[in-house]
Amino acid sequence: MKRLIIYAALSVGACLSASAQESTFQDPLLDHLVGRWVLQGTIAGQKTTHDVRAAWVLGHEYLRLNEVAHEKDAKGRPAYEAIVLIGWDQAAAEYVCLWLDTTSGGGLAAQTLGRAKRGGDEIAFLFTSADGSLFHTTFAYSRSADSWQWLMDSEEGGKRQPFARVKLSRKQTSR
Repeated sequence: MKRLIIYAALSVGACLSASAQESTFQDPLLDHLVGRWVLQGTIAGQKTTHDVRAAWVLGHEYLRLNEVAHEKDAKGRPAYEAIVLIGWDQAAAEYVCLWLDTTSGGGLAAQTLGRAKRGGDEIAFLFTSADGSLFHTTFAYSRSADSWQWLMDSEEGGKRQPFARVKLSRKQTSR
């Protein structure tokens, strides 16, 4: 009887391990975002430079981006900082993005969660706030330049207004 219980426990453990391995999120497009980047461009009408690091986390289930502005606030802290998690919703067959940053005033809100379908080398997230306003964030990969462009637009009354136009270039490592 003892052997039967041990065999059953080992079988359940093997099944759970196999199903966990099968559910690992694999995405060749997002693999191109892994690494260290310099983000440069215009956000809210201001020129800016940020450092961005991207890595697979939590058993390769999410791509985590850490974004930190070079610019400082009055207290000497980064003027902007974000932690972004991108995953895959298998049931809906779409990307899900959790975007937490220092401009949100703290806490989770409807506008921190975006969804997107993939279109070629672009992932166009749509974030909807509690009041129904929309915010578009498109990640576009250039294979020839091995760079990313992020296009961010607010939308009111069906009309999109540019908010940010930035490019991510691979950060050069010193030797």
